[in-house]
Amino acid sequence: MRTWRRESALDLYNLVLGAVLLASPWLFTLTNTTARIDLWASSAAVIVISLAAIAAFAKWEEWANLILGIWLIASPWILGFAHTRAMHFSIGIGLAIAFLAAIELFLLYDADPAHQPEGAAPDQTKS
Repeated sequence: MRTWRRESALDLYNLVLGAVLLASPWLFTLTNTTARIDLWASSAAVIVISLAAIAAFAKWEEWANLILGIWLIASPWILGFAHTRAMHFSIGIGLAIAFLAAIELFLLYDADPAHQPEGAAPDQTKS
């Protein structure tokens, strides 16, 4: 039986954000074709990676979500749909996805004894 990791809640939030991003072109009638394709492809990748992280966690999944979040922030300018309504969804949800992935990576590396400084005492604040 697989146990629930406390960080899995962050993956669940990213899954919900991916679903909102996937539905946003229909919900908010976003008309820019390039933006719609980018939002659909990026959200599908976030959904698949978040589901994989919930089912069988690996650190690379969080790195991938962080990169996808950064891509969503930069894509309006790279793909040429800056100053459209789709830009606001891409940047806002991209910020949230990148932030949640960064928090999870911080929690993972902070808890990993292999990434502690040489000679550092274990965290005594936890009981």
